[in-house]
Amino acid sequence: MSDIFAFKGAHDAGYSQPNALLSNEEVFSQISDSMLRKKPPNWPTASEPELVRHYTWLSSRNFGIDSGFYPLGSCTMKHNPRINEKIVQLPGMNDVHPLAPESHLQGLLAIFYEMQEMLAHCSGMDQVTLQPVAGAQGEFAAIRCIQEFHRSNGDEGRNKVIVPDSAHGTNPASAAMCGYEIIEIPSREDGRLDLDALRAVSGDDTAAMMVTNPSTLGIFEHEIAQASEIVHAAGGQMYYDGANFNAILGKTSPGLMGFDAVHYNLHKTFSQPHGGGGPGSGPIGVKSHLAKFLPGPVVKRRPILAGDQLTSVNKEWWYHWHQPENSIGKVQQWHGNSGAVVRCWAYYRRYGRELKTMSEHAVLNANYLRHKIIEEAEKIGVRHLFADGAPVDVVKHEFTISMAPMKEECGIGAMDIAKGLLDMGYMAPTVYFPLIVPECMMVEPTETESKETLDEFAKKFVEVLQEDPDVLHNAPVTTKVRRVDEVYAARNLTLSYPFDE
Repeated sequence: MSDIFAFKGAHDAGYSQPNALLSNEEVFSQISDSMLRKKPPNWPTASEPELVRHYTWLSSRNFGIDSGFYPLGSCTMKHNPRINEKIVQLPGMNDVHPLAPESHLQGLLAIFYEMQEMLAHCSGMDQVTLQPVAGAQGEFAAIRCIQEFHRSNGDEGRNKVIVPDSAHGTNPASAAMCGYEIIEIPSREDGRLDLDALRAVSGDDTAAMMVTNPSTLGIFEHEIAQASEIVHAAGGQMYYDGANFNAILGKTSPGLMGFDAVHYNLHKTFSQPHGGGGPGSGPIGVKSHLAKFLPGPVVKRRPILAGDQLTSVNKEWWYHWHQPENSIGKVQQWHGNSGAVVRCWAYYRRYGRELKTMSEHAVLNANYLRHKIIEEAEKIGVRHLFADGAPVDVVKHEFTISMAPMKEECGIGAMDIAKGLLDMGYMAPTVYFPLIVPECMMVEPTETESKETLDEFAKKFVEVLQEDPDVLHNAPVTTKVRRVDEVYAARNLTLSYPFDE
């Protein structure tokens, strides 16, 4: 147990701050009494070893991809090559300042430019901005570009955004933040888009449709081109949620499917690690008719001119910041998450066209694990306890399982199975999403896991199905933290350290 706030150490221990430019009296005279503290903040005074031990203790309570298999569906929790960390920590990358002049940033700007070009190429888009730092922020930015496009054409009556019922929850949320009314259409029995339902709601008030392909069920929307034609015929735009882009990379692209805008999750497909909700990166790409609305700045290049301050990296091109003509403005301070961009650039440059193989392995692993779980369940005689989330022969990068049969037979639901897997030493799959699958478990093995790892997980999954219901209702019992009342925790947040005073 660590209690860093209880450790006060020696008086004035640690590094001291430089002398202030103004005296305390001068500073305090500019601040109202209501804003002044009555006493100093209760910060710990600790040595470097104490701090290291504290954060090491905290890390030991977490489960991450470095700890074990992490099949969290829709999140792509995979191993990321450590060489990318070394590259981003090079002094020329790690020590740059966002306010440095362009002449000092030519190397970084060249990387930004190349990343824009590579992302545009693999998605079939015309222009990319690296500004957004999360997938949901990318969604919001892309929908805002679409909104400004319609406004520029005098189509302000387009106030509806269409989403399938299998959509990730951030899709309707992002559109709603832009002021749009959300029109949800049901999926067919096979989990795919219902084109008749789409035709029924498409019209003069349609601003856009938001689609994830492959869907959150892990299935490819093979009629997506027809869906694009329906929306475009109504005057709307097509938005592609790139959360599952790793399933199609090098095989097809949103541009070929008829999409006008797309966001990428660099922290899923392109080797930026997750961590505590960030840092992430959610760039967006658009077709040329939307490019002038992109959040800026973006990076452009031009030939070297006589007055340019040449460096070792820019013998041919001068890279510079550019603000799109009718930009929606900045969506992130400075220039986005530069560290994430550099990591992903290194990953893309290392593998290039071989990223298609990455995508193939992601799909192969998902299909293998799906059938391995079924095979192990049939051996033991528990196959009847779960059902496929979608009636398809081939899934893409992830798949869904319905635990509804087990819930009905013995009262054990998806959450109980998930908690039981924690006791087996695994991070649990995503539960209760997508909502159209009852007692859903969403599993994504990713391309980085071995056959041996998948075989062992399939066996352990089936073992959990055979566990005593009373045990599962109380699981997990081996973890640092026991089962949490999620509803209570969400409604009663603890956002500060509980000091005794």
